[in-house]
Amino acid sequence: MVKRVAVIGAGASGLVAIKCCLDEGLEPTCFEGSSDIGGLWRYTEEVEEGRPSIYRSVVTNGSKEMMCYSDFPIPDHFPNYLSHFKVIEYFRLYAEHFNILQYIKFKTRVCTVRKCPDFSTTGQWVIVTESDGKQESTIFDAVLVCSGHFTEPYLPLELFPGIDKFKGQWFHSRTYKTPVGFEGKKILVVGLGNSAADVATELSYSADQVFLSTRRGVLVLSRIFGFGYPWDVVYTTRVKNWLRNLLTFSFEMWMFEKTVNKWFDHATFGLEVQKSLDWKEPIANEELPSRIACGTVMIKTSVKEFSETSAIFDDGTVENIDVVIFATGYSISFPFFDESIVKVESNKLCLYKNMFPPHLEKPTLAFIGLVMPVGSLIPHSELQARWATRVFKGLNQLPSSHEQLEEINKVKEILAKRFGKSRGSSLSIDLIGYLDQIASQIGIKPNIPRLFLTDPKLALHVLFGPCTPSQYRLTGPGKWDGARNTILKTWDRILKPTRTRVVKDVPQRSLMLLGFLCFMIVLAGVFMIQ
Repeated sequence: MVKRVAVIGAGASGLVAIKCCLDEGLEPTCFEGSSDIGGLWRYTEEVEEGRPSIYRSVVTNGSKEMMCYSDFPIPDHFPNYLSHFKVIEYFRLYAEHFNILQYIKFKTRVCTVRKCPDFSTTGQWVIVTESDGKQESTIFDAVLVCSGHFTEPYLPLELFPGIDKFKGQWFHSRTYKTPVGFEGKKILVVGLGNSAADVATELSYSADQVFLSTRRGVLVLSRIFGFGYPWDVVYTTRVKNWLRNLLTFSFEMWMFEKTVNKWFDHATFGLEVQKSLDWKEPIANEELPSRIACGTVMIKTSVKEFSETSAIFDDGTVENIDVVIFATGYSISFPFFDESIVKVESNKLCLYKNMFPPHLEKPTLAFIGLVMPVGSLIPHSELQARWATRVFKGLNQLPSSHEQLEEINKVKEILAKRFGKSRGSSLSIDLIGYLDQIASQIGIKPNIPRLFLTDPKLALHVLFGPCTPSQYRLTGPGKWDGARNTILKTWDRILKPTRTRVVKDVPQRSLMLLGFLCFMIVLAGVFMIQ
């Protein structure tokens, strides 16, 4: 019987994993290599070995209503998009509210995780940790891996001939912290994900010139979308997801590009996505088109090679460069596991529902947060942890290893057709679809037809409003009495932090919501007609 659970990492996923263990009556012990909670969101002035690193100006791409834990909304006075300081403040509130900190062993590094000799019978694990130079071995009944995948930088220097001859400064974006020291420089940022765009736009205010090199382009979203609402509360709704599922992926992307291009034409700004290449995750950056228009950021093609002082691009152009920042992503890595437990090939893992290794004799190991949705990670980590702890406890059963492998291969084919086979798309998932899959395993997926019969007002919000995490606390195991009110008050909490200047005769919020729902219905009709 599972009792003691090891949780590796005290970031966004690790905190909720501890809480889910407590909810199920399990005994968690969390090992955190640093001195504090927060994981990826814990900012430090210096890069620390073996843990994620972020730049000082980083802000969430997902809004607070979509990135909160399902039974603990982010305070309504917090801004809709949070700085890393605010994220950590929220994590502290969460940890204190659920009394989580006492289960964390800080400054404790996990060295190895291996099966006990009698694993086929007990499913137990031996974990060797190190703290203050001393190692300790402990047996646990189950393990939740919450260490993330933003620690080991991916730096394919073989793709950039001549970089060894380049006399300027070059480094991975993981090392970047602030624009101090880069004033007056000519800087090349290689790659075009969220970090690359953030770093490039920030540096463009003080650098002499910033070049942004991209192979396939990218679609750029503004965090502020329809009617001034956050993009994800407008985009991530059940009715829209249902309509998108009726379309082919190519038609869906055509519609999405058409919508995004209403803000600015990506082809005109050199950002048009190259259709022959794999799907590329959109980025959120309001400043990028403005900085391109101002000339402080210049979009370039792929780098062909480097000389001692310049970069030569695929289109034959040459630019003198002082600094190169490689924003080329990260590699999935779990150094504490032997390959017989989990093997990473081409930055891909073989996991059932992105969580469970299918070959284990006992389902006592799960990976939490090892997905990349177009949206916030926290709701996914929470549902994963809720399901995993129930599997550990024996309340939910997994299919046989054969059935798990069959589904893994089937899903792999579907995702490959949709997202491609590049290393960057290995963790991509369909946002609401994946959440509903996990929720169905637990028995907490909202039953919308039943809601229309029992609570029509709530049903309208669940169907047409943003798919917030609290939707998965309305029923079943872990039901939370505050879920309904949280869902109904979503728009109030979105509006509160921006309405700092009170004006008379402001339209009632209920009327605004009704207008918004009508807009959603009309938009749905447009989708169906097209």
